[in-house]
Amino acid sequence: MEAIIYTQEGKESGRKAKLNDSIFKIEVNEHAIYLDVKQFLAANRQGTHKTKERGEIAGSTKKIKKQKGTGGARAGSIKNPLFHGGGRIFGPKPRNYDFKLNKKLKQLARKSALTSKLADKELTIVENFEFDTPKTKNYAAFLNNFDCLNKKSVLVLEQSNNNLYLSSRNLQGVKTITVSELSTYDILNSNKVFITEAALGKIEETLA
Repeated sequence: MEAIIYTQEGKESGRKAKLNDSIFKIEVNEHAIYLDVKQFLAANRQGTHKTKERGEIAGSTKKIKKQKGTGGARAGSIKNPLFHGGGRIFGPKPRNYDFKLNKKLKQLARKSALTSKLADKELTIVENFEFDTPKTKNYAAFLNNFDCLNKKSVLVLEQSNNNLYLSSRNLQGVKTITVSELSTYDILNSNKVFITEAALGKIEETLA
């Protein structure tokens, strides 16, 4: 399977990249995608929610009325959860929402996402390029060449490039990541996926 390699200007370079069928032409496993995206979003939750229980509320522990003879329910201190200002019963506590997924399942999910994007013609292979200086205008011109300036996009690089990263970070919905940072969520949460030639080789080395 082959794909056209485009230049930074959005034109065909006259060359083609050979794509690994075991990565870009597999049967899409939607359940694997679902689990990987769910795990990614769960791992990114802060989990810092917290409410105070009756033992953590500031206030007197004095019994507010006698146990019997009032006609009402018995009550302990003012910190009783049934009273206004009392502690909360079974309130949320700080926790980690992350859960484990097998490495092979995560790889299958990424392969499925890449296959899906390629089938929908939302994945483009571009020549290796870089900017001399960080300039948002240059990156905006790059996106405009592919008619996706105001759309979500992700550029996958073999290794981090500070000039490209700084040029893209002020554009809304745009991400510049390395192959090691590539996730199923990033692939699916973009209207256009750009992969450089160098990054393509690294992806095949990682996922094949």
